[in-house]
Amino acid sequence: MAAVETISEQQCFGGVQGFYSHVSEACGGPMRFAVYLPPKATQGPVPVLWFLAGLTCTAETFTIKAGAQRVAAELGLALVMPDTSPRDTGIEGATGDWEFGEGAGFYLDATEAPWRERFRMYSYVVDELPRVVAGRFPLDMGRQGIFGHSMGGHGALTLALRNPGRYRSLSAFAPIVAPASVPWGEKAFPRYLGDDRKAWARYDATALVADGARFAGTILIDQGEADGFLVNQLQPQRFEAACEDAGQPLALRMRPGYDHSYYFIQTFVEEHLRHHAEILCA
Repeated sequence: MAAVETISEQQCFGGVQGFYSHVSEACGGPMRFAVYLPPKATQGPVPVLWFLAGLTCTAETFTIKAGAQRVAAELGLALVMPDTSPRDTGIEGATGDWEFGEGAGFYLDATEAPWRERFRMYSYVVDELPRVVAGRFPLDMGRQGIFGHSMGGHGALTLALRNPGRYRSLSAFAPIVAPASVPWGEKAFPRYLGDDRKAWARYDATALVADGARFAGTILIDQGEADGFLVNQLQPQRFEAACEDAGQPLALRMRPGYDHSYYFIQTFVEEHLRHHAEILCA
């Protein structure tokens, strides 16, 4: 396993906020990630909560903007924030379009050239990075939860649905719940996965639930009603209908006046952290 390089570490609410890098086999090059360790981590392994960020974001976005560390310190939760894609890939077309390529990995394993050599974020987040952090930090990998925003909400939902038992708790902010049926996914999926829509469905939370995938617990989603992407890209009603048909417990909370920004996330992140802690710290 590649060594973990410390980029920076700062004390934060009695714990440690760090940024790190390592050479990833899954993504074929260096990857950055962030970890927040609460004060309780000095006493032994603590539960792990993964946050997957959205389009254009990095490992720094949630870490800096969400204001989650204060509550995570109180609750005794470690936070792990991966990057959203490999960087500096040198692949033609990987930069210059905020909806595709670097910064827009969609938490999938690409099967199409040239993307399949580097864009393997599903394997990275599900398999490789957990091994890396488990070997480096005092984390209780038997108590993991996952959440995310927008593209990262899509990632959180699909990873949890496809890996039953891995994550005990699951939530999302404004997730892309049906990427195979909205412009963001219709643009990215053919390039990453080819034209077979059966391959797309493996990375579509609505399709997964309709096909029998289940999460063993209640899925929590917050969605702003003033979100400019709500109608064309997010369409939470698709996922709500699939969950209702399947008997999958879902708490979808529509928030009047809130948009897609981190001001929305800041407002409700404490509620999400407490939701996860009730399950992970029980």
